[in-house]
Amino acid sequence: MQDTRKFLMKRVIDKLERKAGIIDIGSNTMRLVIYVQPQKGVPFKEVENIKMGVRLRKYLNSEHMVSDEGISLLIDTLHSFQLLLHHYKVTDITCVATATIRQAKNREEILHIVQEKTGFILTLLNEYEEAFYGYTAVNHSTDIKEGITVDMGGGSTEITYFRNCELIEYCSLPFGSLSLTLDFVKDSVPSGEEKEQIRQYVQAQLEGIPWIFNKTVPLIGMGGSARNLAQLHQHMINYPLSGIHQYEMDVLTIQEIKEKLQSLTLTELQKLEGLSKERADTILPSIEVFDILLNSSKATQFIISKKGLREGILYNKIDKQDDSPASLVDIGIEEIIHDFHINSDNSRQMIKIANVIVEQTNKITKMEEHITKQDRMLLEQAASIFHLGKHLNDESSSHHTFYLLSNRSILGLTHRERVRLALVASYKGKRIFRQYVEPFKDWYTKEEQKKMCLLGAILKVAESLNITKRNIVDDIKICSENNNWIMEIQCHDDYKPEEHRIEKQKKHLEKLLKISLIPYFH
Repeated sequence: MQDTRKFLMKRVIDKLERKAGIIDIGSNTMRLVIYVQPQKGVPFKEVENIKMGVRLRKYLNSEHMVSDEGISLLIDTLHSFQLLLHHYKVTDITCVATATIRQAKNREEILHIVQEKTGFILTLLNEYEEAFYGYTAVNHSTDIKEGITVDMGGGSTEITYFRNCELIEYCSLPFGSLSLTLDFVKDSVPSGEEKEQIRQYVQAQLEGIPWIFNKTVPLIGMGGSARNLAQLHQHMINYPLSGIHQYEMDVLTIQEIKEKLQSLTLTELQKLEGLSKERADTILPSIEVFDILLNSSKATQFIISKKGLREGILYNKIDKQDDSPASLVDIGIEEIIHDFHINSDNSRQMIKIANVIVEQTNKITKMEEHITKQDRMLLEQAASIFHLGKHLNDESSSHHTFYLLSNRSILGLTHRERVRLALVASYKGKRIFRQYVEPFKDWYTKEEQKKMCLLGAILKVAESLNITKRNIVDDIKICSENNNWIMEIQCHDDYKPEEHRIEKQKKHLEKLLKISLIPYFH
């Protein structure tokens, strides 16, 4: 009977879930990614990501035909993907191919064989579509309003320029990390002369694209080469966070990485932490391209986007089906609320109480201590997920909250903003705050750290005023008498637990503001 109930429940869940599978047939790798949306209104989550280093580009001969061996390898890999799609019961499948098959003279034959042997309808992306989906991924996963995107694949490189989140220019260049390696590098790693040949070739390709030059905007890199470059740098500096989405580097950093790698053998490159073994032979040509683009565009930063072509396809699909767009950070917060089963009613009450305290505080504090509109946004975000770690371990809720949020990619937030959110949402007191902020203390001024403590302390008070989760507080008024703050708290039900709790938690606010807080409940 119990097994029958589980089976029926699984069928109900399967019907509620939206699933999508995307197969990306690139020049260097083939990849299957399966996404699941647990319920409407919750973001799609990646549940499976399988990469196969097929290197189809190697099977594109001098006559621009993909050999029979290459086609056979393609079909075998697709059959493997089919088994996984069947296991996950995915019927919404998008299968796309990029530069190598696009450039092959026998591409129509390949499309026919794929459909005949696997049933997949293979879509051959043109240059605009490949560039557009990369731009779409960045536009839907960052808050960057103007920038240049570069998506270096194995056989082509797509570049776009966007302003005010609108695509302005695009181009597709006929080289990628693998094709540069195959065309210019004779041995396992490029010599100094071969690197110079690569640079001259890439610079010649850019000469006819004037809109790339002197833009002084961020350069946003996506694709395996860009991701590996970020992972390499994080390992080199012992970066204290996990995740590479919106990881930032500057031009000098790229040059430093290049200098450290240029004397290494292929074996030494393959052993580097952060560098995928299969990209060890293509990373040096890739770095040359990024270096040229950074200098040509006079980029302000090199920012890594973990989201790329596949996510662009998914976002485009979602946009056509959903008509209720939300801000990126709201989407990220909603995903956290869903994943940790956070009570939204309690979160809304915390936000309400925190906002009232802020309004009252701003009336009686000095002007330089006022809480800004941006601070209010941070406060509301942190209130929505305050001490979410208690869902794992109540005794270590602050520690778990900080670790989970600081190491979780949240769309629309830079790494600095993500840590700031984690510091406020995990606030337990100044001593614990100092422990958490220690690896990041150079990221924030003393004034910013004080402000985060103040926001955290407000949330501690707000939490105490709804400790029973009954939403009994209707209104709060605060007035100042000498060095005392009189807090009048109007409730519509028994308030004894809240009254007891605030006496324990008000000390955080008192120490920061150097006042005595006297609560009166009615």
